[in-house]
Amino acid sequence: MINVNICGIDFKNPVIAASGTFGFGEEYNEYFNVSKLGGICSKGLTLNPKEGNDGYRVHEIRGGMMNSVGLQNPGVDAFINRELPKMKTFDTVSIANIGGGTIEDYVQGVEKLCGSDVDMIELNISCPNVKHGGMAFGIKCEVAFEVVSQVKKICTKPLMVKLSPNAEDIVAMAVKCREAGADAISLVNTFKGMAIDIKKRKLVFDNVTAGVSGPCIKPMALRMVYEVCKAVDIPVVGMGGICTAEDAIEFIMAGAHAVQVGTANFIKPDICVDIIDGIEAFMKNQGIKDLSEIRGIV
Repeated sequence: MINVNICGIDFKNPVIAASGTFGFGEEYNEYFNVSKLGGICSKGLTLNPKEGNDGYRVHEIRGGMMNSVGLQNPGVDAFINRELPKMKTFDTVSIANIGGGTIEDYVQGVEKLCGSDVDMIELNISCPNVKHGGMAFGIKCEVAFEVVSQVKKICTKPLMVKLSPNAEDIVAMAVKCREAGADAISLVNTFKGMAIDIKKRKLVFDNVTAGVSGPCIKPMALRMVYEVCKAVDIPVVGMGGICTAEDAIEFIMAGAHAVQVGTANFIKPDICVDIIDGIEAFMKNQGIKDLSEIRGIV
């Protein structure tokens, strides 16, 4: 069987469209039936609408891309009223990804989402924490513990915490989030990088740094997922450079319950379907009846 259960929620398959790369699903439905997916993770939301960053937002690199979008989004209320009803028309799991600048923002945003029809919440702790000098919540364990603890007190939906690979110690971070009440962990978010335009003799991004994603980060992401899966007893969703069924199977063999596919959606809009079909073909060829037979096998 290719279906998986995460926190009591049934996914028809382990392939989820990653936040920030799939909008809310509507545009991609013009290319393929998105109901074939195991789940859709919404564009990153914040309590209030955000315009995002100025200047260049996307930059192609060898083996991947860089982005400095800055969480442009319509805000939680607009998502619930306008976008979520469209997402719910697809026969797949709906996951709301939410970030914030303060713990209060996180709590208020999650409270609103818990009153909606989303199936699961993905807490993005890679956002600037304005009360701590611009440091991301996902860098220091004690800060992450605090925000997850406060959110968990009011959260009535399964809570998946998305980790940054830029954390001081990502394994310790996962353990702390588990202690704070996380029901599941997802990783990795983008790596922190920089690019320079040598002809203009200036930085590519107004924000100086940007998030690196794509195939180039897969070996590092896979290692981190493997280590986290060994350290926590809750479901882990792996991501980072997944472009093929073989990539996805590697993450599952490393211990992941499911995977999220991000940058690859920009290369081939229906690539998730290829990955799903490839996993099924591999299972049939190898005589695997259930993904649990190979999960964490290495």
